[in-house]
Amino acid sequence: MVLSTDFTEMLGVRHPIALAPMAGAAGGALATAVSRSGGLGLVGGGYGEPDWLERELSMVARGTDRPWGVGFLTWAIDVRAVERALAFRPAAVMFSFGDPAPFVDRVREAGSAVLVQVTDLEEARRAVDLGADAIVAQGTESGGHGARRGRSTFPFVPLVADLAAPVPVLAAGGIADGRGVAAALALGAAGALIGTRFQATAEASVGSSVHEALLGGRGQDTERNGVLDIARGSSWPVERYTARTLGHPYLDQWRGREAELAGDASAPLKYRDDVAHGVIPPEPVWAGEAVDLITDLPSAAELVATLAAEAEDALTRAGRRRPEDGSHASG
Repeated sequence: MVLSTDFTEMLGVRHPIALAPMAGAAGGALATAVSRSGGLGLVGGGYGEPDWLERELSMVARGTDRPWGVGFLTWAIDVRAVERALAFRPAAVMFSFGDPAPFVDRVREAGSAVLVQVTDLEEARRAVDLGADAIVAQGTESGGHGARRGRSTFPFVPLVADLAAPVPVLAAGGIADGRGVAAALALGAAGALIGTRFQATAEASVGSSVHEALLGGRGQDTERNGVLDIARGSSWPVERYTARTLGHPYLDQWRGREAELAGDASAPLKYRDDVAHGVIPPEPVWAGEAVDLITDLPSAAELVATLAAEAEDALTRAGRRRPEDGSHASG
């Protein structure tokens, strides 16, 4: 069974699986591997840093003739970053966290699909009004950044799918195996955008300590918070967006005291000193609630194939009638 959906047909990919454009993890190597394997590889363009974009987008543009794309943190970029990316002819450009309106026409003129990630129904309505080609419905189970006051994936995705129809919707948040992909399709989505699971692959641009943390992580140990962005001196708008991570010493120290931490001008310097002295890890480990399902470190190609096969198997099993036995006899 080939899982053909409106998303796969629109972008010409084999599987309804997309790589989340995780800044710092989804570089050119990972995006290339995902696209070559039949998914949609999305480079994590993040803040639109010019040299980084040039290097990573050159890699994926040379590395595959399959559809690929790039994703940006909408609140952190300007049109120059989008234009740099479009010069490499991506099949899709994804915008997350902020208003994509200033960029949509430019992307459409370049012939690339516009993907917009949303975290609530108001954002979903705006994405539809902007003419998004596909919408990513992100639930709060997701690793990394998301809405401070969002919705869980399971109830959120069908609402967005109904609202956006016929625009295809991708489900994001808490999906780490093929059963999750199958569940996304059953909820009315046309595919799944997957982040944390792809961090635990050979091509992800993360260190061995992150891989070890993901392999040993548990969903109940993840926490959505604004502490680590404040402590790092990050420019993320924490009043609106928090991030789900594995446990961290600064969470234990500052949990519930975000305002106090934000008022301490020396906090970012102390954080950097603690990193330098090995007191805390160099970066938070961004991880979603499905981290328990990560048990190995495959290549991205192996993972895409496994996700697709598991999804097909799950849907086949779900559609198969159970044989009747005596307990269900009617006579």
